[in-house]
Amino acid sequence: MLKIPTHIAVLTSGGDAPGMNAAIRAVVRSAVYYGKKITGIYNGYEGLINGNFQELNSRSVKYILNQGGTFLKSARSDRFRTPEGRKQAYDNLAKTGIDALIVIGGDGSFTGAKIFSEEYDFQVIGVPGTIDNDLYGTDFTIGYDTATNTAIECIDKIRDTASSHDRLFLVEVMGRDSGFIALRSAIAAGALDVIMPENDTTYDHLVETINRAGKNKKFSNIIVVAEGNKLGNIFEISNFLKGKFPHLDIKVTILGHLQRGGSPTVYDRVLASKLGVAAVEGLLIGRNKVMAGVMHQQIIYTPFEEAITRKAYINPELIRINKILTI
Repeated sequence: MLKIPTHIAVLTSGGDAPGMNAAIRAVVRSAVYYGKKITGIYNGYEGLINGNFQELNSRSVKYILNQGGTFLKSARSDRFRTPEGRKQAYDNLAKTGIDALIVIGGDGSFTGAKIFSEEYDFQVIGVPGTIDNDLYGTDFTIGYDTATNTAIECIDKIRDTASSHDRLFLVEVMGRDSGFIALRSAIAAGALDVIMPENDTTYDHLVETINRAGKNKKFSNIIVVAEGNKLGNIFEISNFLKGKFPHLDIKVTILGHLQRGGSPTVYDRVLASKLGVAAVEGLLIGRNKVMAGVMHQQIIYTPFEEAITRKAYINPELIRINKILTI
């Protein structure tokens, strides 16, 4: 028989992302709507091990929809990687009467959730919260849209100073293993080029691109660089270009953790709300070891194994469009 959970817990894990609070709010209010007890776990898996639990209700999550970050806090946990740490976590859940868990995070968080669920036959559902948009099984992850909009806002301001001084700016955006933020930012900002993990940009290509820009009388330019690109770190790229184009005023800007902060966009608020509800409803129909996602505007549930191991591919049409528009 299907065992319907009566007491659900929710935690956020890994890097924070704008919209996580909106997802927590949706989880809490959905649980209350369906008559289930709901507990928040502070500080991710560390809080699970330390028993840092707080019972929540619909009023506990008022006024957080528009806030970035996560009020439950997030932390990486080396102890949860050990059998001893996971045993302590399970004992705390059992002692509190919690019989289902919702994890809001990325691939590392889901890896831990999968292992834990298999070890203790514990019901777990994931909600994709990461600015990198690199999880298979959802068109967009919570935080990605906000992070990209933040990047664009910054790049637009950089372009103002670039055009005032005829400068070439290299702007680094986040994306350790994926170029989703970089590519969309490059298209939306009208960047001269984009360097990301998914393409094999060479120094020769960059030289050719900058020479072409000069011939076309484009004297203020921006190149968007994903932090995880294959060519090298942004300072290595800058030093190479300075050697090739000593007449150019080349500047480097690293946006860094600016992209993680700020009030979530409308898109991220709605996405987080949909996925928070879907996670609770998934638990109530017996879903386990899956991630709730949205594909083609429909809620789907993807096994953790697939969400973690299968690659989320950038739409090649966007790469083609970017190539056309950078002439």
